[in-house]
Formats: sequence, structure tokens, C-alpha cells
Amino acid sequence: MKSVRLLPLLIACFALPAQAADAPSANKPMAIVNGENVPAIFGNFIRQNRIKRNMPPEALTDDAVKEGAVTATLLAQEAVKRGLDKEPTVAAALEFQKMELLGRATLEDYLRAHPISEETIKAEYEGAKSKAGENEYRARHILVNSEKEAKNFIAKLNASRKTKFEDLAKKYSKDTSAGNGGDLGWVVPANLVPEFAQAMVALKKGEITRTPVQTRFGWHIIKLEEARKFDFPAYEEVKPRIASQIQQQAILKLVKELAASAKVE
Repeated sequence: MKSVRLLPLLIACFALPAQAADAPSANKPMAIVNGENVPAIFGNFIRQNRIKRNMPPEALTDDAVKEGAVTATLLAQEAVKRGLDKEPTVAAALEFQKMELLGRATLEDYLRAHPISEETIKAEYEGAKSKAGENEYRARHILVNSEKEAKNFIAKLNASRKTKFEDLAKKYSKDTSAGNGGDLGWVVPANLVPEFAQAMVALKKGEITRTPVQTRFGWHIIKLEEARKFDFPAYEEVKPRIASQIQQQAILKLVKELAASAKVE
């Protein structure tokens, strides 16, 4: 079953390569290729790109980075000589990359102007901890499209102990958990839609819901396998993820504001 995770992962990092101030001798070119200066900051771009690609240390030395910048410049010069920069697909790709970089710069600038305070992160943590509750549950469910179908499965389960819940889930459930016999793993109620969570926590170990449970996903038959005390993660352990989540929310707000004031035809 789809659920809203307590601390969802954030969209990818928006960091741009290091700024010019980080580059050694930023005003001095790292090389001159056919009369064209190769800015020192290009070395930063190459080095950071190679680090992200987990390249070995020998690829990160000054000589290796310089060689990479010179090679890139030579190839780019040759492309211009051949008129490839005017080729429609290449020109469009260059323009799109420029647009993406400007977009990332906008996001970085926005996040710098709207720093997240420790108090905000802590408040989000305490709120999530409060919603999570003291227990977590391991449950199975069968998701079907109609109440009548759900009632039929409940009747089958009650009529014979030989009818296994997981077998019915594998064969008939519409949820992605069907392959696991409807097993949702260990979950906290706050991560589930309210109707499902309320029915689940009311069950005893091994018990199945007597009536179908309706949510926006359809009709559920729920079986509680077991419950245990939930140890909520320590603040320092999840602090970076919470900060990222708040950043994501701020970015989405910015995008919505820009879209609302834009004229899109």
C-alpha cells in the first residue's frame, strides 16, 4: 500500500561546482590552448565531477585535472571548427544545460537567503516523534476494488483455517505487497492512511478485520501479525534528513510561487 513516509528522502542535491573563490589563483588561467585561456575554476569543475564519479586519487591530481581541462578545451575548439556548435541538437542541448545551471543557481541562492534554523528542525523532529507513537506494527493486507469482494475473502478466511491469508493476498491483492503475501513489514501508524491505521491498531496479534476497511486506495482486509515497542531514531541521526525535507518543501513553495505568477501558454 502506498504511504506517506515519516522522513521521505529529499530530491537530489542542488549544489553547483565550487565557486571561483575556491579555485587556486582564480585570476590566472590553468592553461592556454591555441591562444584560448582555460580558467582555473575549470579545474574545480573537473575535480568535483570526478569525485562524484568515484574516480581514483590519481585522477584528482593537479596534473591529471589540468590534462582533463586541456583535453576538453581541444575537443570543444575542434567542435567549433567543424560548426558542430551550430548543429540544432547540439545548440539546443547547450541552451538546455545553461538553463539547468541557472535553475540550480537560483535554488542555491534561495536556500542561502532562507537558512533553516535549529529550532525549526527540532520542532519538526518532535512533531514526527509525537505522531509516530510508542508502537510499530507488522501487518498484512489484501487490497481489492469492491466491498463485496472484500467481504467474500473475509468469509473464506473465517470458514476454513486451511485458507491462508498470504495465499489470497498473492493471488488477488491489487497492492504491490501482493508478492510478499500482503506483508507491509514494520510500520508506524503515522505512515499509513488514517482509516487503515485505526483498524490495524485495534487488532490483536493474529486477528483479521471483521469488516472491510475502505481507504482512497480501495477496500482492505487487514491481518495483524505482531506489534512491538518503537524506538524512534535519535535527533542527531535524522537531523540531516529532516533539514533536507524542509529544504525540499521550501523549494516546492518557490516553484509554485513562480508558476502562479508566470504566463504559461
